[in-house]
Amino acid sequence: MSKKALNELAVVLADTHDPSAMRDLLEALLTPRERVRLALRWRLVCLLTSGMHQRSIARQLGISLCNITRGSRELKRRPVFRQKVSQFVRDQ
Repeated sequence: MSKKALNELAVVLADTHDPSAMRDLLEALLTPRERVRLALRWRLVCLLTSGMHQRSIARQLGISLCNITRGSRELKRRPVFRQKVSQFVRDQ
């Protein structure tokens, strides 16, 4: 994907402050399978952030440890991502 297109998409998503409008955008942009996978990835990083063990997450979500390891690595590598997930988990 071109950096320009990704930047444009980031601007549009960042400018969408209404959750209902954001959901509409995600439903328009992603296939049903992509939406399921994205929601699953979000669920797993939330569980990681809440302190759940990787093997427990794997059993609960029915996914491989490789997927969980990737989520864990992204949380460590990307401070803004970690901050947003932590904020969401804390507010729940």
